[in-house]
Amino acid sequence: MHAGRQVAVTSVTALLVLFGAACRTPPSLTASQPSADALAQAMLEAVARRDGAALRALALTEQEFRQHVWPELPAARAERNLPFSFVWGDLHQKSDARMNAMLAQHGGRRLELREVRFGGKTAYTTYTVHRDSALVVRDQEGRDVELKIAGSMLEKDGQWKVFSFVVDD
Repeated sequence: MHAGRQVAVTSVTALLVLFGAACRTPPSLTASQPSADALAQAMLEAVARRDGAALRALALTEQEFRQHVWPELPAARAERNLPFSFVWGDLHQKSDARMNAMLAQHGGRRLELREVRFGGKTAYTTYTVHRDSALVVRDQEGRDVELKIAGSMLEKDGQWKVFSFVVDD
């Protein structure tokens, strides 16, 4: 009987440890896509519909940035003394302004995705940021052109989201 109790206590303890670890794991990214191509296609469809809300849904939310990205960024280090609210606020404001400008310029255009390219990437412990993204698309006149719709994309656990719409010119 004593051995049986010990096994039960050990089993319950193991479950509590696993449950605790699972509770600390951030939830999955919302409205993510399974690949860079799928994310690019979703962006092009939203642009064709002039759907700013759909584009925003493809980008990191404040909660996702806080839970998934912020802990690994150099800006989050204590010695940097940069508050989360400042970094998120600056990124979000610039990204939203760039998204609105891009939508005003390209909204309503039906474009066929040909290729997604990146100028570089930065790997962190649990995610990768693909920088300087460019979409090669076929326009309505049948020409292949390169568009910079989003500046960077985040890849985490097989999920893709827009990191930022800010494009470095």
